Amino acid sequence: MSSASKAPSNAKLDDTPSDLNIPDNYVTHTLKTQKALPPITWQNWYKEINWLSFTILTVTPLIGIVGALFTPLRWETFLFAVFYYYLTGLGITAGYHRLWAHRSYNASLPLQYLLAMLGAGAVEGSIKWWSRGHRAHHRYTDTDLDPYNAHKGFLYSHIGWMLFKPRRKPGVADVSDLAKNPVIRWQHRNYLSLILIMGFIIPTVVPWLLWGDARGGYVYAGVLRLCFVHHSTFCVNSLAHWLGETPFDDKHTPRDHVITALVTIGEGYHNFHHQFPMDYRNAIKWYQYDPTKWFIWVCQQFGLASHLKVFPDNEVRKGQLTMQLKKLRETQEKLTWPSDSNDLPIISWDSFQEQAQKRPLILIAGFIHDVSDFTDEHPGGAHLIVKMIGKDATTAFFGGVYDHSNAAHNLLAMKRVGILHGGFQPGVDEKAVPPSQRLRIARYSELSPYNSSTAYSDSEGLLG
Repeated sequence: MSSASKAPSNAKLDDTPSDLNIPDNYVTHTLKTQKALPPITWQNWYKEINWLSFTILTVTPLIGIVGALFTPLRWETFLFAVFYYYLTGLGITAGYHRLWAHRSYNASLPLQYLLAMLGAGAVEGSIKWWSRGHRAHHRYTDTDLDPYNAHKGFLYSHIGWMLFKPRRKPGVADVSDLAKNPVIRWQHRNYLSLILIMGFIIPTVVPWLLWGDARGGYVYAGVLRLCFVHHSTFCVNSLAHWLGETPFDDKHTPRDHVITALVTIGEGYHNFHHQFPMDYRNAIKWYQYDPTKWFIWVCQQFGLASHLKVFPDNEVRKGQLTMQLKKLRETQEKLTWPSDSNDLPIISWDSFQEQAQKRPLILIAGFIHDVSDFTDEHPGGAHLIVKMIGKDATTAFFGGVYDHSNAAHNLLAMKRVGILHGGFQPGVDEKAVPPSQRLRIARYSELSPYNSSTAYSDSEGLLG
């Protein structure tokens, strides 16, 4: 999520999508053909500072800290500052982010004007500028065309990308739809006036008129509140790409974590958001902290918002299942499994009988097992195993004497040393597969029809 103070330009309205004619290999082509600015060094750093953003992001907290040292904090001012923090924060999360950058719901004209004004109070640039950067972030996540690429470090993605001139221009992202919106054009034209009114005048005047604390209102509800809103937003670029889990996809850096949600007014379920950016929610479970979601929902109940977009639950659950299976696959790869049937020798009955006289071999479900290291450990007693050496113990193992547990089946499979020629009896095919392998996760290459000779011959026949 982008964040910086930018004065609007009076650019000519253009409805043509800026990404209409980009090449298919746009990212690769751009990185190859457009030269990046030289790296920032100790020798040139002062020349590379973005002085507008640098001044706002350093002077504002300094004024707030000094002001707080000489200004008593009244409880009324404190409560108002927290309240106004949420209001201006919602201007970013519900307005700039979910309404305009991602078009996740429709807002009535009064709600649009309210969110545009509140967003200006957060002093993070106009809607048009902010959304253009954020759309580039989503399209080019974790690449050099991402304006706040998390791979460049926590501090860079949090604030560094604003303090210094970018080494590359952000990748192209279309905002022609926003250029048509009269509310966005109005905010863009009057942005400087709006940040003064919403960012400093209102938080100063309200405490002054209601309880006579203009100075406290300016310091706490104006300046320090603005610092908290800034870094709350910045955490979506940094903390949300660093702390937490990836329950929907781990291809990119976005992560989900409740701490990030708490400090970003609900924007902390960032892994979900990057997977389903058009969804008006960040949190999908009722107990997850997402006040922005509830704000939008309440606005819908009052007729101020409509067409709230929700990604199909079936597809959301697919994403979750994919990651769950991936984690299970990683666990599965760390385990030792029985020898594959194709790797075991095929042994005749006579050979089985002969070898069983030299070592304890037992036949179960067509597989020959060497139980030499388990005979004395058998819970039912060694005598039950000894009497089955050189014999078929399938019936006894599968409930004739005892219906063995999954653990016993899995352990038995690890003792396979051969396959009896013609030894599979009708009805024991399923029993030959131990429980641990019945739900074993296959690699894509194991399932791909292109790796199947049968599928290949079928397709060849169809094409012929």
